[in-house]
Amino acid sequence: VPSGTGMGLPAAVRDRVAAVHRGSALPERLRLYDGWAARYEQDVAALEYRAPYLAAASLAFAFPAPRAEARLLDVACGTGLVARELHRRGFRCLDGVDGSAGMLERARSTGLYQELRLCVLGREPLPAPAERYDAVTVVGALGEGQVPSTVLPELLRVTKPGGFLCLTTRSNPSNLRYKAELEAALGQLEQRGAWQKLLAQEVEYWERATSEEESTQGTGYISGVVYIYQKCPVPNLKEG
Repeated sequence: VPSGTGMGLPAAVRDRVAAVHRGSALPERLRLYDGWAARYEQDVAALEYRAPYLAAASLAFAFPAPRAEARLLDVACGTGLVARELHRRGFRCLDGVDGSAGMLERARSTGLYQELRLCVLGREPLPAPAERYDAVTVVGALGEGQVPSTVLPELLRVTKPGGFLCLTTRSNPSNLRYKAELEAALGQLEQRGAWQKLLAQEVEYWERATSEEESTQGTGYISGVVYIYQKCPVPNLKEG
């Protein structure tokens, strides 16, 4: 069991993480991410941020072989942490989108992506044709003050029938309202026959908490969830 609390995090790390989660206006938030890009990987390492690893492991588990030819879209790709984990599991055809040019520059330097595009999710559609991807991942960006849960149909649009969607959110107190909204939206799409839930895995030690209030039962960590959905192979006939 991990020891220590987020209170042991360097104050500067705590402040940077808190700033991007504060739900500031979009231009300001993108500016914060641009400024954070250079230190982002060090900061998330200090946070013991496990979402990229957990998401990639879950997707690989659900995904039928072979992986090398499968086309994946890494949404809100940041500096490429998720791509690194996917690459280690045999996925080779990765595209990424992010709202921050600074983050994309870092992602480009990894050499793991075939194509990287600037896209502010929730404001503009994904720069991809319908049914292009075998899997779509959104790791870490579905949260209060970040990407709205209204983007789900857009994620589905670019996924092939029978393709997979891997989404994550946090379960810390300040994100619970968002999480409830997200789960309601996920459920509605399932009822409409758009996709099927394969996995909803609650993970206790998601990352270190940045404050005592956010920590789960005084562990110093916050918990999170990985969801895996499969887009239904046939369109719902009722929609016509």
